[in-house]
Amino acid sequence: MNPVLHLNMADWLDMFQHFTALSLLAVGGAITTAPDMHRYLVDETHWLSEHQFTSSIALAQAAPGPNILFVALMGWNVGLNAAAGHGGGWLNAALATLGVVVAMLGIMLPSSILTYTATRWAHQHRDNIGIRAFKSGMAPIVIALLLATAWLLSAANNQPARDWPLYALTLGTLVLVWRTKTHMLWLIGAGALLGALGWV
Repeated sequence: MNPVLHLNMADWLDMFQHFTALSLLAVGGAITTAPDMHRYLVDETHWLSEHQFTSSIALAQAAPGPNILFVALMGWNVGLNAAAGHGGGWLNAALATLGVVVAMLGIMLPSSILTYTATRWAHQHRDNIGIRAFKSGMAPIVIALLLATAWLLSAANNQPARDWPLYALTLGTLVLVWRTKTHMLWLIGAGALLGALGWV
């Protein structure tokens, strides 16, 4: 069941500020901040249900376009939940749109400004040993954040007895990526086909 919210301006501002802080931590993309978004939106504020959270990520990952669409979907769902107690109509659309704007501006604005400024500076100093060391040091952090996101998404509906084919597919894909030069699109396509056939 989706939560019915009563959000005021302070709540919307708090959400904006939280997403601006996450924006500066989104090393490797916004998806790496999903665990903290879950903590904030589902566990702490209860503005989204578990189902809404995982569905927002799943839908955005399956849809064509940028990966960051999941943030817009989360904002949309927060807005719809806030409008649920008001009977719908134009208010549903207005609050859902407000949720999208607040979430997207919060997650995009700081990181875009920082990226633009830092990229220009790093390009001018690209031969500096500190710049090269920073780039090398960020790789394990990005991988750890992606693993945390994968763990969060898999733990939401974890049923080992039922999901063993999914675990086997994940392990097989990991080995193929690690040991062969198979293009990633073939692996994504194979996973989509196995999912469509209901095998995983």
